[in-house]
Amino acid sequence: MAISFSKLAGQVVDRAQKLGADQSEAFLIKSKDLTIDVRDGQVETLKLAEDRGLGVRVFRQNRIGFAYTSNLENSALEQIIGQALANSDKTSPDQFNYMPKPGGPYASLDLFDPAIEKVAVEDKIDLAKTIENTARTFDKRVTITERSSYFDAEYEVTLANSLGIAASYRGTYCGCYADLVAEENGDTQTGFAIKMTLNYKDLDPTKVGHEAAEKAVRKLGAKTVNTQKAVIVFDPYIATGFLDVVAPALSAEAVQKGKSLFGGKVGQKVASDKITIVDYGAMPGGIASSPFDGEGVPTSKTVLVQNGELKGFLHNTYTAAKDGVMSTGNGTRGSFKSTPEVGTTNFYIEPGFTNPDDLIKDITTGLYITDVMGMHTANPISGDFSVGAAGIWIENGRFTKPVRGVAIAGNILDLLNEVEGVGSDLTFFGGKGAPTLRISRMSISGS
Repeated sequence: MAISFSKLAGQVVDRAQKLGADQSEAFLIKSKDLTIDVRDGQVETLKLAEDRGLGVRVFRQNRIGFAYTSNLENSALEQIIGQALANSDKTSPDQFNYMPKPGGPYASLDLFDPAIEKVAVEDKIDLAKTIENTARTFDKRVTITERSSYFDAEYEVTLANSLGIAASYRGTYCGCYADLVAEENGDTQTGFAIKMTLNYKDLDPTKVGHEAAEKAVRKLGAKTVNTQKAVIVFDPYIATGFLDVVAPALSAEAVQKGKSLFGGKVGQKVASDKITIVDYGAMPGGIASSPFDGEGVPTSKTVLVQNGELKGFLHNTYTAAKDGVMSTGNGTRGSFKSTPEVGTTNFYIEPGFTNPDDLIKDITTGLYITDVMGMHTANPISGDFSVGAAGIWIENGRFTKPVRGVAIAGNILDLLNEVEGVGSDLTFFGGKGAPTLRISRMSISGS
């Protein structure tokens, strides 16, 4: 009978301590991922991948050592513990290197949906086909399917350390998306839609296919506009994209290294009073939710910006020790192959109370942005950005014509301070989300 991961983690920690570690930790993950891609009614890709492994972290004389393996046989475990200890001899001592003690109860979260495993693969294939069929029948101008996909994952995380933490949890998630092209008179435009959820029953392939097709078709015939200043409205996907730039700057690690535009601004106004930014690791239903982080610290709800005022930063155990505060439960790990870095969980801008349609109806002239190009070039240290954009022109409160070939530029802090309206439509795209945002005025570079 195979040994349980919980028992294995405990044995690894005990062995590391006996071999000379001052503190030690075992982090184990096993996972199973399914991906199905459909194109033109045929299955193009069907991939099932399984992975499992162990990461061993040790502290000795304030030095950190880390090693990992996917071989869980006894001989390999002994070797990897020895490797972690040997690695600690090569690192510099740091007084803030220590592991967390048990820190109170973990949130009770419903993260596992047994239906995901029970649903037949054939039904999951049909779901992906339904997305494509819906998009193609929505409008005959939708002619190319780049990808119509279904995906899911099942995982188990186990962690133990020498200070008494011993915990594990199981989780699942699933999702579907469409990436397609509409064509008319030589013009081609793309449309994209995605849905991720913890529960299989919450997937709606028809809605995903319809949304992607509508986004592609409505951009056909797009043209540029004159350079000008106007009201800008970000749809939730674009607002979330800008949040991707903000996220690393709210890490205490970035602040401590002098690489954050928010450094030294706690207690100051950094955004419009309509903006509240939250990280919520124990959020019910959140894709990135878990009872504890990659160090065993209970996850929590951390308000980072409240009504425009910067309240603090995200911490793991190390950055918290340096600042003399408590960890926020944001020691995230991508896999057993990495150590706990400071990262976001369910990271979002809180919704307002305004229907998104009402954010638009009193705009005389403006641009509703649905696509940006080059967001990865935004500078998370200075906050400066310059991106290509496309969307729909607004005149007298109504959408009038598709727009492309324009650019918007500025600074993230200026943008956050210019937010004059926040929609009620908070939408998550994986672990990050935002509602519709209305920006009072921005420069649009066009023709």
